[in-house]
Amino acid sequence: MREAGRINAEVRAILREAVRPGVSGVELDTLAKREIARRDAVPTFVGYAPGGRPPYPGAICYSVNEVLVHGIPDERRLEEGDIVSIDLGVTYRGWVSDAAFTAPVGHVAPELLALLDATERAMWAGIEAARPEARLGDVSHAIESCANDYGIVRDYGGHGVGREMHEPPHILNFGKPGTGMKLKRGMVVALEPMFSLGGPATEELSDRWSVRMADRSYSAHFEETIAITDGEAEVLTLIA
Repeated sequence: MREAGRINAEVRAILREAVRPGVSGVELDTLAKREIARRDAVPTFVGYAPGGRPPYPGAICYSVNEVLVHGIPDERRLEEGDIVSIDLGVTYRGWVSDAAFTAPVGHVAPELLALLDATERAMWAGIEAARPEARLGDVSHAIESCANDYGIVRDYGGHGVGREMHEPPHILNFGKPGTGMKLKRGMVVALEPMFSLGGPATEELSDRWSVRMADRSYSAHFEETIAITDGEAEVLTLIA
């Protein structure tokens, strides 16, 4: 899983550098597929079809502005002032890594930069809380504590990762300390806080994948895959 995480980190770093006004989702997706293949790995998302959904076509989830998660890469070109979330799954020798970031496109409004900062800080707060014998509620509460006045998305959250992209447990981005299952050494999970400038409600679009904020507010999403150790969690998908 460390190797799957390393590849994920390398490809995400390349994608982050490629985010700029004028680039399209299809171009970023093509870049991701090429870089994953160069590393003898497989894009986890391609063909993923849970619950009777149509097979997902992309290597990345490409979610712009009010689209929260699972956006399908398209020909729309990013514009100055947008924010874009790129979620990437990489499978290497049967092991999965899952991670995401939200990036500004050129110069963006200060309130959007603040949203991105708070969401990323929430992810790191959750990682700090993810220690052996801690409970899931401790991790969820650490994430929630960074939300301030932002909307905390309740319909989606973190999850276990291993041979499959989504494994138990489900990890909420809000919760009560001291509740939920205990974390144990050797567990691997993905933490992924999602905050919005408005309310928490979401809606699925007609493509049966893209999820946007119901009030059309802009949203942010960060994610890393981590391993529970004897002390601090090891971030397997860290971008060096």
